[in-house]
Amino acid sequence: MRTYESLPAELVTERLRLRRWVPSDAEEYRGLWLERDPRVPPVRRIDAEGRPTVEDIRGWLLDNPLAADPGLGLLPIELRDTGEFIGYCGLTVGQGSFDEPEIAYELAQRAHGHGYATEAARAVMEAATRTGRRRLWATVWEWNVPSFRVLEKLDFHRSDRITKDAERGNTIWMTRVLDPG
Repeated sequence: MRTYESLPAELVTERLRLRRWVPSDAEEYRGLWLERDPRVPPVRRIDAEGRPTVEDIRGWLLDNPLAADPGLGLLPIELRDTGEFIGYCGLTVGQGSFDEPEIAYELAQRAHGHGYATEAARAVMEAATRTGRRRLWATVWEWNVPSFRVLEKLDFHRSDRITKDAERGNTIWMTRVLDPG
C-alpha cells in the first residue's frame, strides 16, 4: 500500500474552520443523524431504541475512528465567526479505496444553501491533492440533488458506476482526477 501525507489537523477557509473532533461535538454530530432523510439506510439513522446516543457518539470520538488513517479522516466544520458546528467533511475509504478515497460531507439543515459544503469540500479536495492522492470518488444517492450540485461545482463527473438499490434509490459514483500542481 502506498503511503500518503496526513490531512492537516485544521483547514481554514474564508468562512469555515475544519478541525479535529472533540468529545463535546457528540451532541451536534448526533443532531445530524436525527435530520437524515428517511431514505438513508437505517444503519446511518437513529434507531427505535434511540441509538446511537450522545454517549455512544462521544465514545466513538474518543476512540477517534473518524480520523484514524494517514491521509484520511472526517473533520467537523464550524463557522469561523461564531464557532458554531454545522457539519463535517473529509476523506474516507467508504466505497472507494485507501488510494482513491471518497470525499464525504454532511451539513446541518440550518446550514444548507449557503455554499458551505462546496467551500469545505474544496478545502478537503486541495488537502487531498497535497497528501499525494491522484483521484477522489463520491457516491451520491440519485435523489440527492444538492450533493450533485456541490460536486459539479468542484468538477466531479459521473462515472459509469452505479450501485443499484430498488428500495433506497441508486447510488451514482462521481469522480475527480486531482491536479498535483
